[in-house]
Amino acid sequence: MVTIKSPSEIESMRIVGRMAGECLETMMKLVKPGVTPLEIDKACHDWTIARGAVPATLGYNGFPASLCVSVNDVVCHGIPGDRPFKDGDIVNLDVTPKLNGWHGDTNATVFCGKVKPEAKKLVDLTYRAMWDGIRQVKPGATLGDIGYAIQKLAQANAYSIVLEYCGHGIGREFHEDPTVSHVGRPGQGLKLKAGMTFTIEPMINLGQRFVYVEDDDWTVRTRDKSLSAQFEHTVLVTDTGYEVLTLRKDENPEGPV
Repeated sequence: MVTIKSPSEIESMRIVGRMAGECLETMMKLVKPGVTPLEIDKACHDWTIARGAVPATLGYNGFPASLCVSVNDVVCHGIPGDRPFKDGDIVNLDVTPKLNGWHGDTNATVFCGKVKPEAKKLVDLTYRAMWDGIRQVKPGATLGDIGYAIQKLAQANAYSIVLEYCGHGIGREFHEDPTVSHVGRPGQGLKLKAGMTFTIEPMINLGQRFVYVEDDDWTVRTRDKSLSAQFEHTVLVTDTGYEVLTLRKDENPEGPV
């Protein structure tokens, strides 16, 4: 069931959403050659706990870390390890603090050192695709409108969209209804209403869309080893449009990452 948040619940979502944005912004600055994902995991854990929240991923269905760190051909759910980042890597950091029972979920793909032009183009376009989807959000619009906007941009640039993993409702639960697909048809699917909160988080591949899950039951990789990028925000449907609850202070929706 899709929940409609009350004004007081929306304010709780705003507070944890701001925290999520601040956490991600802080972690993004740590991505440098020689740094390990485990170091960022510890930093994320300590940052979150120090502010009276908990990392929602830690222990979630057995996930062993305080954030997901997905590098290069890892699509999502990467478990932080001890392999240092290398110059030219693209690194997705996905954080979800839980504060007073409410969740804020956001992620971004960042550059480690100097990346190849094709990697930069993929990451920049994935960011644009997320915002194209977000801009469809308003009462009376549909989930199909969101998916179509993302799909249109990706396919126009000969990129593929991962279909197995989607956005989701969020609030007191980490994952709620509805499921937010990143492909769709205009006017199709659930009609949006003010007070809904959900994530929009397209995963776009440089190669084919096909993925597989490693033996750890978490890490998702592209089958053809092509690069994958992702961005995510938690979004509120307002009376007149949308509010991005996890917007970072350093973020420019109109420009590149």
